Amino acid sequence: EVQLVESGGGLVQAGGSLRLSCAASGFTFDDYVIGWFRQAPGKEREGVSCFSSSGGSTYYADSVKGRFTVSSDNAKNPVHLQMNSLKPEDTAVYYCAAFAAGALSSCPAGGYYDYWGQGTQVTVSS
Repeated sequence: EVQLVESGGGLVQAGGSLRLSCAASGFTFDDYVIGWFRQAPGKEREGVSCFSSSGGSTYYADSVKGRFTVSSDNAKNPVHLQMNSLKPEDTAVYYCAAFAAGALSSCPAGGYYDYWGQGTQVTVSS
């Protein structure tokens, strides 16, 4: 059974940084995509970034481009989301998600993902 566990959320002042991690277990496929999503109260889920293990490609939403960076320590585990220059509008529950896939040209929508973590709260104070 595939399980994803996010960690690293918390409270930070505007302009600060946080590093989220997504630890995966139970993967039986070699090529996969890890996506980061967020959902703020009263808002729709938003795709933030994604990482493809096939070639290590990364993609970002315009709202976080230049501030957030996705990386992976090694093959499969874990995947990190480094968030710098945080803004109050980044406040949300952040989720990582995964599905088996090869190379990407952009981040897939949430419906493509088969596995989801439980989420971690990120709160940015002004």
